Amino acid sequence: YILLSWSTNTTVGILGYNLFRGTTPGGESSTPLNSTLISDTTYMDEQVAAGATYYYVVTAVASDGVTQIANSNEAEATVPTP
Repeated sequence: YILLSWSTNTTVGILGYNLFRGTTPGGESSTPLNSTLISDTTYMDEQVAAGATYYYVVTAVASDGVTQIANSNEAEATVPTP
């Protein structure tokens, strides 16, 4: 698994976060990993393969539940091979 964490968005009126994953730099999916908004600032991605590298961005969602605020910087993580 990959445990991700990020800093709280300081913008007032944040409802939660969406997390996007890709397998190439800048290639994150347009569909979030999470099925409901993430209310915390951590997420455990358990759908990963040993030895694979993944790229992630987090987007804050405004209190209207629709407006997505700018993506975070991209994070890279490689799953260790057992």
